[in-house]
Amino acid sequence: MREIVLGTAGHVDHGKTSFVRALTGIETDRLKEEKKRGITIELGFAFLDLPCGHRLGIVDVPGHEKFVKNMVAGVTGMDMLAFIIAADEGIMPQTREHFEICSLMGVKQGIIIVTKIDLVEPDWLEMVDEEILQFCEGSFLEEAPVVHVSSTTGEGLEEVRERLDQFVIEHDFREAFGPFRLPVDRSFAMKGFGAVVTGTSISGRTSVGEELQLYPAEQVAKVRGIQVHSKSVEEVEAGHRTAINLQGTDTADIERGMVIAPAGVLEPSYMLDCQLLYLGSNTRPLKHRARIRVHIGTSEVIGRVSLLDRDKLQPGDEAVVQLLLEKKVAVWPDDRYVIRSYSPVATIGGGTILGNLPFRKRKRLSENDRKYNLTLNTSLLKGSVEEKILFFLRESGEGGLTADDLGIRLGLFGKHLKKVLNDPLSTRKMVVVDSPTQRYVISDIAEEIKAAIIARLEEYHRSSPLQIGLVKEELRSAVGRRMDTRVFKYCLNELLRKGVVVQEESAIRMESHQVALKADEKKLQRELAEWYREKGLSTPTLKETMSQFSDYPASLLKEVLGLLLREGELVKVSETLYYSQQVITPLIESVKEAIEREGEIDAPRFKALTGLTRKFSIPILEYLDRIKVTMRIGDKRILRKQS
Repeated sequence: MREIVLGTAGHVDHGKTSFVRALTGIETDRLKEEKKRGITIELGFAFLDLPCGHRLGIVDVPGHEKFVKNMVAGVTGMDMLAFIIAADEGIMPQTREHFEICSLMGVKQGIIIVTKIDLVEPDWLEMVDEEILQFCEGSFLEEAPVVHVSSTTGEGLEEVRERLDQFVIEHDFREAFGPFRLPVDRSFAMKGFGAVVTGTSISGRTSVGEELQLYPAEQVAKVRGIQVHSKSVEEVEAGHRTAINLQGTDTADIERGMVIAPAGVLEPSYMLDCQLLYLGSNTRPLKHRARIRVHIGTSEVIGRVSLLDRDKLQPGDEAVVQLLLEKKVAVWPDDRYVIRSYSPVATIGGGTILGNLPFRKRKRLSENDRKYNLTLNTSLLKGSVEEKILFFLRESGEGGLTADDLGIRLGLFGKHLKKVLNDPLSTRKMVVVDSPTQRYVISDIAEEIKAAIIARLEEYHRSSPLQIGLVKEELRSAVGRRMDTRVFKYCLNELLRKGVVVQEESAIRMESHQVALKADEKKLQRELAEWYREKGLSTPTLKETMSQFSDYPASLLKEVLGLLLREGELVKVSETLYYSQQVITPLIESVKEAIEREGEIDAPRFKALTGLTRKFSIPILEYLDRIKVTMRIGDKRILRKQS
């Protein structure tokens, strides 16, 4: 069983710190200002060894309304709650706010501690008990035991220990699955050691010597040392109050709200898809794009709430929303959060993170947006893991997602991730488009891409019937410029494999497409071929050819010239010089014979052999080099050895 974290909550001056000190013998107020003012400002930490042999980690939170953001940070990683209510005051404003925060952050069980019982009469205490029972009715504390305690006399403390001991024995607190994550609630420098961060580890394990990343930054540091409750250990697991000495970073680079975890398991984002409960205690609706304070883990970030299916959210309502943040946060799906109004500051709601790397939703609500938001609600809030996978893939569109991408979005890794990916793969609801990176695309989108490839080729064949087809990159750009090249390659290969399309040299065409010339196009083809044959070695430039056949459209001329090149009737020697194959082939043979006879050839001898000027001889010699008939050495050329 992993270590369990017990947290306190309650109104200021209701005796939370005194209770922890009386229960454990540990003073959690460490700051001079805390001792001077007599109130808790920062989080305090203690531990309690239970009779069953298990150790409880204890987080003492501040109760003053000015320090609620510190209180929220303390709730992160809390397994159970010691809900503190002073007998002489009963339910107070921060009692209510702390209770709402713990509920929103997903705390499921706890114990109610009524403190300062030595200050009240029995009949008053009975009245306070009744108030507490009514307050907790229908909540996660409805069945929680109520223990009367005096931190001054020690009355009730033994019963608290017994209750906590029995609670731990009856509950199975399993180690939280996943890579190591620790939201930082404090950082400081220790002389001779360097930067130290503290927090409650909420999943996984880490050990001395491992490298961890500071999120949302990209800085990586090495674990130099680990302490749990002031004792050095080699390894720490989920649930421990932990201090980690980091090597390779400075305290100036670390701040509360950061998360330390292995590289690659988190991806910071400015946007989050969330389930939001807008508390019924609010007195006015929450407007679309209202400015708010978002508390996630140990961080507080200013942002706005984007309502996806309405303009206002009424008190007590629940909805799927998108949080638009001013700073990046690094979270997992199913993490909890709290929102507070920007000004005046008060807790107004919270809930569960559904999507940690979402796409920005549209500003104006159309019918399609409403359908999408319904899908979002169904898939992410109520859907199975498979439904979530398919939703994320559908949202990613033509780009697809890798297994690592899906792992971050699902909060699953290793064998657990592999297992959940098997079902949609085996049923062909998604396909692997690139094995090395394990990139997936939803099958519907793959089929849409294939249909788009076919449609683009058919359109091209209609508009350019004399062209074979499109080269791959032109085709990919025509189908979708933002499409991942691996996704396009997969879809194209599927069409090639099934014989729907054909690759001819570098061009892709529909299998059914054949170049068919009309009567006037055939006439032009014959005339061009004859024109180049008649000109012989003193071939015309492309400009001269275009001028000679100016009665034909320039686009048609270029298409027919391209056809003659593909069919081998013409040879492209340079960008401006085309030769008839019947002319260039005998020339190549005569050059070979000359080199075999003399051992080499240079420009003057080539000009003497052919009678051509420099305008023609240099391009032809360079063409012979290019097609690997000759090889240039200085100013001379020799025959290239044929393999």
